Amino acid sequence: MTDHGDDIPEPGRRSRLAELADWTVAGAGEEETPPASEPTPAENPADQLSVARREFARLLGEFRRTAALVPFDAYGSLWTADQNVRWICAFSDEEALARFALAQGDGAREWTYRTILGARLLDVMVPMLPGPAGVALDAGSTDGVLFPPVAGIVPDHVAVDLGETG
Repeated sequence: MTDHGDDIPEPGRRSRLAELADWTVAGAGEEETPPASEPTPAENPADQLSVARREFARLLGEFRRTAALVPFDAYGSLWTADQNVRWICAFSDEEALARFALAQGDGAREWTYRTILGARLLDVMVPMLPGPAGVALDAGSTDGVLFPPVAGIVPDHVAVDLGETG
């Protein structure tokens, strides 16, 4: 232990955040490189699932904190799609909603929508629907994301129990 005059012991082990802080910031024409001691996911296939789970958790957290555009159908109900699960269709911006409307062949009508916080969609709106339901963000786009009705995404009382998959 080193005394720096502040009576706070120096940590014995660096955290994962400290390792990430060691990454070099890429300049023009350079690539970012992780610390040499960390294998990349391609080098360690067992970590690919962990990386994917962390990325999805990041996306879920971002969605929960962000307002999404939720259109109404011609009957004044939330626009949903049924594909084994009822999906509330939500969009990240007006351009994504417009692309969806055109893909539906319904670009000529005026689409009404509300902005609803992602957390409210998952925690309040999903449980109001009959049967299993989730949220499809930017449906039909290459950047679309599904938030399925499973524990950790929607409230436990409406989650579909898929059993332990490891």
